Amino acid sequence: MTKPMINSRWPLDPDIEVVVTIDVISRTVNDNKVKISYYGWEDNELSVAWLYLTCVDVSLDVDLSRSGRVKSKGKDKAKWTWGPNGQGAVLLVNCDRDSPGTVGMDSGQAAIRTTADLQDMSVMLLRTQGPSAVFADYQVVLHVPESDADKVRVFHAIRTDSHPQYIPVLGPDRLSYVLDHFGSGENTFYVEGLAFPDRGFSGLVSFSASLLEVPHKNSPGTPIFTDTVVFRVAPWIMTPNTQQPTEVFVCSIQRGSDSNEVFLEGLRVLLRKANCKLTICSEVETRSDRWIQDELEFGYVEAPHKIFPVVFDSPRNRGLKDFAFKKILGPDFGYVTREPPGREITSLDSFGNLDVSPPVTVRGKEYPLGRILIGSPLPWASGRRMSKAVRDFLYAQKVQAPVEIYSEWLSVGHVDEFLTFVPAYDRKGFRLLLASPNACYKLFKEKQRQGHGEATLFVGLKNAERKSIDEILADEPLKNDNRHVQRCIDWNRDLLKQELGLSEQDIIDIPQLFILRGSRADAFFPDMVNMLVLGRHLGIPKPFGPQVGGQCCLEERVRALLEPLGLTCTFIDDYFSYHVLSGDVHCGTNVRRKPFAFKWWHMVP
Repeated sequence: MTKPMINSRWPLDPDIEVVVTIDVISRTVNDNKVKISYYGWEDNELSVAWLYLTCVDVSLDVDLSRSGRVKSKGKDKAKWTWGPNGQGAVLLVNCDRDSPGTVGMDSGQAAIRTTADLQDMSVMLLRTQGPSAVFADYQVVLHVPESDADKVRVFHAIRTDSHPQYIPVLGPDRLSYVLDHFGSGENTFYVEGLAFPDRGFSGLVSFSASLLEVPHKNSPGTPIFTDTVVFRVAPWIMTPNTQQPTEVFVCSIQRGSDSNEVFLEGLRVLLRKANCKLTICSEVETRSDRWIQDELEFGYVEAPHKIFPVVFDSPRNRGLKDFAFKKILGPDFGYVTREPPGREITSLDSFGNLDVSPPVTVRGKEYPLGRILIGSPLPWASGRRMSKAVRDFLYAQKVQAPVEIYSEWLSVGHVDEFLTFVPAYDRKGFRLLLASPNACYKLFKEKQRQGHGEATLFVGLKNAERKSIDEILADEPLKNDNRHVQRCIDWNRDLLKQELGLSEQDIIDIPQLFILRGSRADAFFPDMVNMLVLGRHLGIPKPFGPQVGGQCCLEERVRALLEPLGLTCTFIDDYFSYHVLSGDVHCGTNVRRKPFAFKWWHMVP
């Protein structure tokens, strides 16, 4: 493209295209003109034409720079890019309930009932400038692609004498909105997300404002200019054990022989040390379902202007089925769930089978929000598997790329039965703890050599079959069971080293024995990696191991492994209230944690 000089001449040719641009908005109609002269071969002026121009500005603007404020203008508004230098606006799914007295989430209401609800939405401004007379023959239309319309809703803020009104103008049942009586000025719109990224939905949604020429009142109009902006719906983000805890949830079980009062007392001791809020859910609220880890997972959503926690409700649907929806969903506390269509739920759908690593770097690729861990069968095997609806949702969030590990070898089949993460002040900022039969046999052989072979497990527990170190080491079927379990855990060890970029120095082996029931394994004594991690304070299932010199040798070994990292170990008796029912401390508790300081849009998935 060549810019004309004062005396520029171009040959008359079908391929010549002259583009005229104006960068000053007109005050009156046709207040800009361009003279076009036609010359003959003799350089004589043959004819003159005048081109009259009116410059108007139609601009759709969003928080392109992710600063929390809408700024005018911006290049490539129709592109959304990741990274610290990326651009593109962010949209929150309005999945909390700010309006008292309503049923369900705010996104289910095609109305704004409280101004608090506006805080969960993103602002979009439509600016029009130019002489008012020109707009009489034109329309401005705001529109959304049909494929995006069921993922969003847009409200137009209209100021009246009394108070602002918020009119729903785009959404599942409306693809376009014609602005009436518009002239020079600014129109404010509030945009809410209705759907999280998922299979078939990348999370990107676009809106356009078009200026239409309307020759007749009832004609559809022809677009002469369109401005487009793009939002990305904020993903649901999980928080790992290394994030600071803010609240611990546990269920109170008072009825029956397996009451958890002893467990609750041990938990209170831990919470006082950790200086953390404890919320005890009543048996009526939980319908006597104690497994709160399995029912829900706490996470959050974030945009530059707003952040709030969101609880993910599993499709497990036992006694706690309605708890998250009825008791946790509320103002600035969102809710999401995924129900598999017509599929039988398995134990692997419980969220004890869902975890997330701390931030890691793997072969040069950074995962600043960690990686989600999902328990599954072996890649080539059939068997119980987490529902596709839940896995699809987790993969679609993009920012915590999931890793599927092998958990189906366990009776319950959850990842929290053989691994956890604890914070550390050195190396990568954490350690991976793995349950280890080898470490347990090594410890017991050491104690046997020291002359403590007669020391027994389960001392002080009524109706629990006591077993001495000598008996355990002589039990060949138990040894075979644990050889199999160790191979299963070693498979995961290699996979986690590869997928999380770990070395042996990042892993600590926690002594633990298992026993096969049929073809699948259960913990032989309370499963110590199934612990509650509250900063540097750990709530560990009390193993009731062999007493050597008045000390449980299992507790002593675990302290020796973890206390040098600056961690404190509190052993909690969960034997009758959880362990004999096939779970332990982690299974019976749930933790809400502080969100990451890192902004998810700064990463490159």
